[in-house]
Amino acid sequence: MTIDTMATWHSVAKNQDIEGLHRLLADDAVFHSPVVHTPQVGKTITGKYLGAALLVFYNDTFKYVREATGERQAILEFEVEIDGIQVNGVDMISWNEEGLINDFKVMIRPLKAVNLIHQNMGAMLQARG
Repeated sequence: MTIDTMATWHSVAKNQDIEGLHRLLADDAVFHSPVVHTPQVGKTITGKYLGAALLVFYNDTFKYVREATGERQAILEFEVEIDGIQVNGVDMISWNEEGLINDFKVMIRPLKAVNLIHQNMGAMLQARG
């Protein structure tokens, strides 16, 4: 049975559902961070980064403002305010035939937001071990 990837992703994000996130990731998932130079390869490390992102990004101001979805890929533009800074970004998500996410790329602007996210994600990853 194929997962409705985008409906599941929106539910996972809205509820900061770490367990649901891990069920949604393919074993060969790759995460592309806006602040880490190399792709993070594998379900475990991808889950670690995305799990931290759920906690850093998803507050009451987070909203997806635009979404373009294809057969097995989507581009979602988001806006959020963190520590008084407006963050604008894009999630580029691809999934396999089963509907499991196998590629997730995040791009963020402006530079002030990138620096803030770098600091907050680093702290969250360190705290979560």
